[in-house]
Amino acid sequence: MGYSIRSFEEGDAEALAELGRAAIGAIGRDAYSEEQVEAWLSNFAGPEVYQAQADAGTQIFIATDDDEVPVAYAMLEQTGHLDHLYCHPDHTNEGIASSLLETAALYAKYHGITHLFTEASEIAKPAFESAGYTAMKKRTFEIEGVEITNWAMVKTIEPASQAKNTA
Repeated sequence: MGYSIRSFEEGDAEALAELGRAAIGAIGRDAYSEEQVEAWLSNFAGPEVYQAQADAGTQIFIATDDDEVPVAYAMLEQTGHLDHLYCHPDHTNEGIASSLLETAALYAKYHGITHLFTEASEIAKPAFESAGYTAMKKRTFEIEGVEITNWAMVKTIEPASQAKNTA
């Protein structure tokens, strides 16, 4: 099966909200307790957030399958904050997250964003590390009284204007 990456389009919001919830519900259980997953899900964004983010200038990169069905996505804010990276449970370990992270880094490079940063879950941390992010700190926070951990991670991006000319 092939995949392509495109930008957010009006009408994608519901599918992305469902995809994110499916990822947390299925994949999250590989590293978090049932109580932690339920707290995470209770705090997860609804579809209205995606359109609002896109309207505010956030880039939402969506990987779709051959039928144009969204199977993964990443949200990159203009500040360099990579807010979401979610893959549908049926499409993990296929290199899609890596492709989305590469797309976000290229966007950053050509739009003058010099640092990317994120809060990666225990599950997503290896994908970010493979994409050149460095773990800065393990974070512990609470959602509805339930402690959850993730990782503050950063990546430096060399601006396109500074790229070495190899010609």
